[in-house]
Amino acid sequence: MSLKSKLFATMAAVTLATTAFAQDTIAVDDAYARSSGKTAKAGAAFMMIQNAGESDDRLIGAKSDVAARVELHTHEIDDVGVAKMVHVEEGITIPAGETHMLKRGGDHVMFMGLTAPFEHGATVPVTLIFEHAGEVEIEVPVDLERQDKGGHGTHSN
Repeated sequence: MSLKSKLFATMAAVTLATTAFAQDTIAVDDAYARSSGKTAKAGAAFMMIQNAGESDDRLIGAKSDVAARVELHTHEIDDVGVAKMVHVEEGITIPAGETHMLKRGGDHVMFMGLTAPFEHGATVPVTLIFEHAGEVEIEVPVDLERQDKGGHGTHSN
């Protein structure tokens, strides 16, 4: 085996080990996406992100082919009590051994410039990018009927 082949094999093994590490430390549960309707130009995804690792990690970005831009957003209350959605450029910390909720009215993944409408029952491919765990690919179901009744994980009946 040539030196070039050995180097390539080693790089492939390291890449696979990094992917396995991300899957072992970061878990995503109860994800769903929604938009306000068929003509909406934006949508959002919500989920629970669990960090089973021994050190904090940070969600630093997300990407998907379903939108021109994908950003991490949160809501902040201004001085007069008005909620405003803002881009979280520094990322979202996921503490070691804990779960962080991405939910309506709080932190979430924002899709801007949708390439097609979010259809109820479809799935949205999303790659979450973590500072330490790397990229985690997920399929997020579109649920346009789900209602938020103050707690994550509630469904409309």
